[in-house]
Amino acid sequence: MIRILETNLKNAMQSAARIVFLLLLCGTASAQIYSDLYNFNLTSGDYPFFPQVMAQGRDGNLYGTTPQDGSGGGGTAFLMTPVGNITVLHNFGSDGFRPDGGLTLGLDGNFYGSTVLGGANNIGEIFQMTPGGIVSILYSFTGGSDGGYPYASPVLGNDGNLYGVTQQATAYKITPAGTFTVLGTIPGRSYAPLILGTDGNFYGTSQYGGTFNQGTVFRMTPTGKVTVIYNFDGTHGGVPWGGVVQAGGNFYGTTTGGGSGGGGVVYRLTPLGTFTVIHNFPVASLNDGNDPIAGLLFATDGLFYGSAFYGGSDNYGVSFEIDATGQHYTFLDQFDKVTGSYPESNLMQHTNGSIYGMAGGGGSVGHGVFFSLDVNLGTKVKTVLSSGPVGSLVEILGSGFTGATLVKFNGVGVAPHVDSDTYLVVRVPDGASTGPVTVQTPGGTISSMTNFLVIPRITSFSPTSGAVGTSVIISGTGFTGATRVTFGGVSATSFSVFRGDQVTATVPTGAQTGKIQITTPGGTATSSGVFTVTQ
Repeated sequence: MIRILETNLKNAMQSAARIVFLLLLCGTASAQIYSDLYNFNLTSGDYPFFPQVMAQGRDGNLYGTTPQDGSGGGGTAFLMTPVGNITVLHNFGSDGFRPDGGLTLGLDGNFYGSTVLGGANNIGEIFQMTPGGIVSILYSFTGGSDGGYPYASPVLGNDGNLYGVTQQATAYKITPAGTFTVLGTIPGRSYAPLILGTDGNFYGTSQYGGTFNQGTVFRMTPTGKVTVIYNFDGTHGGVPWGGVVQAGGNFYGTTTGGGSGGGGVVYRLTPLGTFTVIHNFPVASLNDGNDPIAGLLFATDGLFYGSAFYGGSDNYGVSFEIDATGQHYTFLDQFDKVTGSYPESNLMQHTNGSIYGMAGGGGSVGHGVFFSLDVNLGTKVKTVLSSGPVGSLVEILGSGFTGATLVKFNGVGVAPHVDSDTYLVVRVPDGASTGPVTVQTPGGTISSMTNFLVIPRITSFSPTSGAVGTSVIISGTGFTGATRVTFGGVSATSFSVFRGDQVTATVPTGAQTGKIQITTPGGTATSSGVFTVTQ
């Protein structure tokens, strides 16, 4: 709790005039949005701090962890209903200490997380937990090439495996059965969870390292190839504790320091590395927050939501919303200690339309709170994975599914298998294309939080060789909306799509012997075989 001890120093820098201004500006509206739903204590665990994330389970409840206390002394794993009723599922102690990162829902319905300490070398473990709270240790770190101290929980990849990073600058993959693979190293130590990008790669941040030792944003392929996209320099932000989110093809995040105000920034970053500061946090102003430890949530209203560790009328932190340009920045709540203080864990949007989070301090007994922000986002559904090929199984979370008769992928329908009122499964139908998923229920049609990406696949092509001008029939799935066909990297002269499972393309002038590729909004498919260009 070093950051809490820093509060007195930062308090001395504040202005009483700014306090009065802020109270007049924001004090009334925030009370209508923020609800303190549960106060943590020594029994249920306490101090839910960064990089804690919560996962929505198949039953519609939220699952998370606390890093301290509980009956075992090493933290807890809990189930929290959307209205704030808690059940402690597991008490950590002999099987690991400090599950700082929270939990990730796997394709098997179990949850996956990590402990910072524990194991034979006391440098952390990765665990699996059933919805009923039965914990199995999947891997114990050794301190060798695998690193150690995994603050952030692993995230789910498109292949159903889990991917993560450690504070010791290593990256790994682990299967739900516990097969562990070291993927390589990242550019500096990291505390933030990875995200799965729309291109199938993973994106993350390192807190330090990089050209200026102020941290980086990096991309990692599923095989572990790491590319630095941006090196923080302090002037434009530095020391990012939080990770990134993807929106509109770009990435957004926060830094805890740097920027023109010295209190951190909110930034936008293109995949090619073009960097823009969209908001500067002033370190000595209560008209704003500062030190945003948590990353951002990109919500279904097109806005980003986050929190700053300090700021507000009492300097206990704030929650805020901001748009993609930074021109719209608004306080949602000023933390007041009584109902929570010092927010640093990541926010999440539930399918019921509310945003949930946790603050590391405050509450009735001073051990942190679970809270909600009501910003009227509306009921949605959520796919556990956001992409997949035609025929793949898609898990969908939400509510009101009993009696659901139809699921549509960008308008193409298929009958679902309804497992419960809050969980159903369905296969991506033939002809489906990238776009929203909708579920037709007795209560109405509910749309997805994000678009589902239908990944194209090439299964065959004929003929396998030919001269320029040859017409080639390419078979597969997910071709609807195709934007480009290439032969050895050269764009086809012309092409047409038939029913989403067949493309006819003309071999272009300059074509090279090589693989055929088809690009759609859902990704790029590459043939396994080579097309030979003849004279």
